Amino acid sequence: MRWLAAALALLLLVVLLRLRLLVYAFYVLTALFLVSRWLSRRWGANVSATRECNREVAEIGDSVAVVVKLTNTGRLPIPWVLAEDLLPRGPLIQRPPRLKVSGRRIGVAMLAAGGQKTMYYQLHFEMRGYYQLGPTVLETGDLFGLHRRFTVHARPSYVLVYPRVVPLLGYDIASKRPIGEVRFSYRLFEDPTRISGVRQYQDGDPMSRIHWRATARTGKLHCKTYEPSTIAGACMLLSFHCDGYLPGNEPVASELAITTAASLANALFELGQQIGLVTNGRDAADRVREEGWEHDYLARSAAQESAAMTQKNDRLRPVIVETGRGPEQLTRILETLARLEFTDGLAMHELIMESRSRLPRDATVLAILSHVDAHTAAALGGLARNGYAVAAVLVTLDENLHFDSASRLLAEGIVPRRVRSEEELAQLCSTGLVR
Repeated sequence: MRWLAAALALLLLVVLLRLRLLVYAFYVLTALFLVSRWLSRRWGANVSATRECNREVAEIGDSVAVVVKLTNTGRLPIPWVLAEDLLPRGPLIQRPPRLKVSGRRIGVAMLAAGGQKTMYYQLHFEMRGYYQLGPTVLETGDLFGLHRRFTVHARPSYVLVYPRVVPLLGYDIASKRPIGEVRFSYRLFEDPTRISGVRQYQDGDPMSRIHWRATARTGKLHCKTYEPSTIAGACMLLSFHCDGYLPGNEPVASELAITTAASLANALFELGQQIGLVTNGRDAADRVREEGWEHDYLARSAAQESAAMTQKNDRLRPVIVETGRGPEQLTRILETLARLEFTDGLAMHELIMESRSRLPRDATVLAILSHVDAHTAAALGGLARNGYAVAAVLVTLDENLHFDSASRLLAEGIVPRRVRSEEELAQLCSTGLVR
C-alpha cells in the first residue's frame, strides 16, 4: 500500500499548488493503472493450460511426445501469454545429459476470446530415472508492463524410465552358485516336495507327515522325512551412498551398478527363483510435491520454485522390496531401481545392520557395490559367519579402488566378481571368480 499513500500525497500536493494540468495527468495515469491492473488479473484468471503425454513408462532410448494446450476461457482477448512447461534442470544440464528435448516447450501466444494455442515437444531419455514433466507456468500482463501475473497450471506428469537389462550368459555367480540351488550342510528348513525316506513316528510329529502306506503295511505309524531345503535366488544388497562412488566416474559407475542389479534380477526371474532388493538409496517418488503449487505469483522464480519437485529427501530408512517370485516381483524391483537416487544417509555397513533381520535365510545375499571399506567388509563377513550365503559384485572402474575392496572381501572369505562395463556384465556369470 505504499504506492497508494505516495499517490495520495502527490495528489494533495498538486491540488494545493493548483496545477490543473498535473491533476488531469494524475487522473489519467491513475485510471490507466487501475484498468491495467484489472485487465492483467482477468487475463491471468482466464488463461489455462492442459498437458497430454503419450506414455508414462519408457525404456532407455525411447522418446515421449508431449502436447501442451493453452486456452482462453474468458470473453476478452489476451494480447500475450508466455507459457513454459517445466522440466527438471538437473537431468538437462548433467554431462552426459539424462534427458534431451526437441521442439518448443516455451512459447508466446496471443489468444482470442475462447481461442486455443498448442505447443509440441519431444523428450528423449538417455538414462533411467523418474522424471517430472510440468506443471506449466503461464505469464501474462498489461501492454504497458505495469502489471504481470504468473500462474501455474496442468498438474505434473511423471515418466518412469526403466534401467537397462543386459542378458547374462550363464547363471552361476558367487559362493559357489548364488543364482541356483546350493544344498545346506545343516538342516535349516525342509523341502516338502523332496522325500528322503521313511521313519517311525515320534512324539510331536505332525499328522501331515504320516506315511499311510508304510503305516498300513507295518501296522505301526511311520512318517516321511524330507531333504534339507536349498538356497534359491538372491536378495540384492545395493550400495547407493554418494561416498561409495568416485565423482570422476559418475554417472557411469552408479548407472552400471543399477544395470547390474536389474540384469541379475531379470536372470533370477527367468529361472523362476526368488528375488529381493535392499538398498540405502532414496526413492525419487518421495520428493514428489502433491500440493501447494496452484497459486498466483508475482515473480517467475517463485512460480518455478513452488512447482518443482522438492530438492531434499531426509529419508534414512532402507528401501526394501521383500523377496518373492513372479513377474510382478521383477516389475517392482525394476521400478524401484528406476527411481533410485544417491543418499548421504545410511552407509553400507549401517544398511546391513538395519536390514539384517529382513534378509532371507533361503536366498543368497548378493552385495552390489563400488567401494568396500573395513566396516562394510566386516558386516558382510559377519553375515557369512552367521550362516548366510554371501556373494559380492564390485562395480569399479578404478584399479586401486578395486584392489583395496577385493582384498578386504577376500580377507572375510568372500570372493568378489568385477564389472567394468556392460560387456563384462554379460559375461559375469560365466567367467572365473578371480580377476
